[in-house]
Amino acid sequence: MNTIGTRFRVTIFGASHDNCIGCVIDGIPAGISLDLDYIQKEVDLRKPVAMIGTPRKEPDIVNIMAGVKDETTTGTPLVIQINNTNTDSSKYEKFKVTPRPGHADFPAVEKYGVCHDLRGGGQFSGRMTAPLTAAGAIAKEILLELGVKIVAYTQSIGGIQDSAEHSFKEIKRESRENPVHAADPTLALDMLNEILAAREDGDSVGGVIRCLTEGLPVGVGEPFFDTLEGEIAKMIFAIPGVRGIEFGKGFAAAAMRGSEHNDPYTIVDDYYVKTETNNAGGVLGGLSTGMPLDFKVAFKPTASIFKEQQSVNLGTMTEEMLLIEGRHDPCIVPRAVIPVEAATAIVLTDLCLRGDFIA
Repeated sequence: MNTIGTRFRVTIFGASHDNCIGCVIDGIPAGISLDLDYIQKEVDLRKPVAMIGTPRKEPDIVNIMAGVKDETTTGTPLVIQINNTNTDSSKYEKFKVTPRPGHADFPAVEKYGVCHDLRGGGQFSGRMTAPLTAAGAIAKEILLELGVKIVAYTQSIGGIQDSAEHSFKEIKRESRENPVHAADPTLALDMLNEILAAREDGDSVGGVIRCLTEGLPVGVGEPFFDTLEGEIAKMIFAIPGVRGIEFGKGFAAAAMRGSEHNDPYTIVDDYYVKTETNNAGGVLGGLSTGMPLDFKVAFKPTASIFKEQQSVNLGTMTEEMLLIEGRHDPCIVPRAVIPVEAATAIVLTDLCLRGDFIA
């Protein structure tokens, strides 16, 4: 399945080394004003940065082929195309016979056969987050009608951890000003050095992204099965490299007592109900509580590393050492911050449409 969503549906197409990649968005209400420059800027934010990103440079120009007239949605499916221009497929054919550890090569070839496109990782590549980011930028503009805002930042890279709490405005301001999208400019340098150290060793490193949403109305979500956190988790796990997600206190809640974990209710300004803490991460019973939606996403180290690794030759059925060549990110976390925001916006737009929060 290459489509996600019920009312706001996003279908991706293409692969890493195809002529183009893109998406079709169906269910956008007519009359939504789009800032095309903003959409392009969002996509640009996921581009690799020198030294800590892949040497593959793509212009990633967002071409809206249909569904918009005079920068306003028409109500028909919106089609986005992003051309691939800087591809090098010469290093990938051998992976059909000798699969790369940590990649989807082996299960994909077993499932789809030898015709499966492994070039650049094919459809399993982080390259596919480019059209998702464009779709998410559109979703963000729709959510602004409700006053819903989303921001994410790099909370950790390897052993460098940002344990401080940051305001929404602080995150938005600082995370756009450094190459690792950290909320703390001092820790940003430490995180950068952590990536460079892994790169120097021919290795890679992972990390954690934290995402916050403000302004979400109470009651967003469609239990029993299409819960708020369940729909977000499904979408987030579609981003390559994701290994885990937790909402609020997450796994730490297992070591807490109910008296510690429960968020006490209080009244603000005589009419607004909120909680004094947000251990639940803004979700109870699969529905938004009106508190900030707060979750963390764990990313594994980039699978492509420049160290010899053990694999197998599927032709001879013997063990074989493999050295990967090509252009790869030593850490994908900084480039994943904007796609995490985009993925969240896509899900929230769909659920807000389903719950009639958006006309």
